[in-house]
Amino acid sequence: MAANAQQAIGIFDSGIGGLTVLREIRRRLPLETIKYLGDTARVPYGTRSAQTVQKYARANTEFLNRQDIKLLVIACNTASAVATGQLRGAFSLPVIDVVAPGARAAVEATRSGRVGIIGTEGTISSGAYQREISSRVPEAVIFAQACPLFVPLVEQNWVDADDPVVQMIVRRYLEPFLDFGIDTLVLGCTHYPLLKQAIARFLGASIILIDSAEQTAREVDATLGTAGLLRRDPGGPPQYFVTDIPHRFAATGSLFLGEPLDDVQLIDIM
Repeated sequence: MAANAQQAIGIFDSGIGGLTVLREIRRRLPLETIKYLGDTARVPYGTRSAQTVQKYARANTEFLNRQDIKLLVIACNTASAVATGQLRGAFSLPVIDVVAPGARAAVEATRSGRVGIIGTEGTISSGAYQREISSRVPEAVIFAQACPLFVPLVEQNWVDADDPVVQMIVRRYLEPFLDFGIDTLVLGCTHYPLLKQAIARFLGASIILIDSAEQTAREVDATLGTAGLLRRDPGGPPQYFVTDIPHRFAATGSLFLGEPLDDVQLIDIM
């Protein structure tokens, strides 16, 4: 059956980080209905093998595809890095990942061709951002760093740029980038935008921060617009599905969105 504008946008992530993508899509496309799946029973994806993440990503997509969606967003950098091609081959709906939009934005932003990337261990080790950037600018000099403590910082709501703990961890991870002389840094994890103020303060105003969530929202807008699938009337509120502990998702997710998450449904896709 052909897609139509009234259908929802489907988004999945390993947990709550993808809510930053949902937030940007709602900001850019306020009429759209969104169905969000957080695979909280199997989080984190960033330390798992590519084969395992691919299996989880397919199960997530199968669930959302049954929810009558017109487009899928992989709002997880690790899953984007290792499962995008597989999902595009297996499903007929448009699939938007968060890696390619962020990489394109970095290429457009950099003046010197010296680009930094931060993300989870899985995202950095996959080399997905590095490949995307190098395919567009072969002469680019890329510096990548895994920042595993950023995710628990965000999930504990330790994001205040004035907090000495936050400042210490940001400095520990990002100090080498100052020596590398980058002019652009890709925030290659959907949790990291919540630390943007602390990161920007440490790196200084001369370094451009690329928020993949913002770039992904632009990609969704363009894809739906080209296909004639943008809603012209208001849809319903977002629907949230999780695979474990809905009350924790609701509590932490409200910090990401700045509003209560009242209706979080527990589902089983094991």
